[in-house]
Amino acid sequence: MIYICGLYGVAEAVAQVQPSHVISITDPETPAPRVPGISLARHLKLEFHDVAEPHTMWVAPDNEHIWQIIAFGAEWNGASPLLAHCHAGASRSTAAAVIVASLAAEGREQELALLLRARAPHADPNRRMIALADALLGRGGRLSAAVEAMGPAIPLGNAGPLVHLWLGPSRQ
Repeated sequence: MIYICGLYGVAEAVAQVQPSHVISITDPETPAPRVPGISLARHLKLEFHDVAEPHTMWVAPDNEHIWQIIAFGAEWNGASPLLAHCHAGASRSTAAAVIVASLAAEGREQELALLLRARAPHADPNRRMIALADALLGRGGRLSAAVEAMGPAIPLGNAGPLVHLWLGPSRQ
């Protein structure tokens, strides 16, 4: 089970879903929250801005960030909850959740994106993160195309609600 929320919903989400693993993606100026009960090995903390292109003033997501998400997701067993959060719970965290979920859903990228849109109308996965993951995972554009096909997000203000996203293992 993968859950997604914004920075200010982390404490409530942790109390509600009791995750075994947490992905925190914050701006370099904003430290990730400490999550009681989560060991450092089970808390991936990444710092980059929510941008789609490299820029001199902002830190853009890069291959190393995405590899860290992939490796972290690969170590997670999928049986216990994983919580991904960014500032608003709409862009970087939804991209991270899609990347982790896609590890067990190869060939089901469209289904995954449709599930995300149904459960999170506000979701607007960071396109740079998705494109980098698509290339690193060798998905041949399927992951990027699925996210693009989601259509525009519906803005919800400062932070989206707690969202549950998980397809389960691939059906082969």
